[in-house]
Amino acid sequence: MKVELSKIVDAIEMAGDAFEGYYDFENGDCVWLSDPLYSGETDEELAALIENSTGRFLRLPSTYDIHKYNIMENFIETLPAGSEQNRLARAIRGKGAFRRFKDEIIRLGIVEQWYKYQADAYRELATRWCRDNELEWTE
Repeated sequence: MKVELSKIVDAIEMAGDAFEGYYDFENGDCVWLSDPLYSGETDEELAALIENSTGRFLRLPSTYDIHKYNIMENFIETLPAGSEQNRLARAIRGKGAFRRFKDEIIRLGIVEQWYKYQADAYRELATRWCRDNELEWTE
């Protein structure tokens, strides 16, 4: 079975705590099931369909599988040793790390470099997900 890699990458970009993503092999789309702990409700019809449709749905990488913080750390390690690397390393310590990181890459003028790195990391996660699930993919 083949999947569109771009749809998996998009799902990884959208991953959050408030919902779980699933790939629907019947129509080739991603579907999202909200977590009642966050929204107070869930789509019972979709939940039942996912539970009762053996082989139709496959859980997509969750925010816990993606480790966005680690991606930031790895990006920082790719920078030349020095002030940029030190500033970003300090920015991601403690509460508010993602916001401070974003502010700092803007100040440093390396936003495009970060977005390319992040896109490559998400693509690698998507291809790994496909390999781990023994799926072929199209570009």
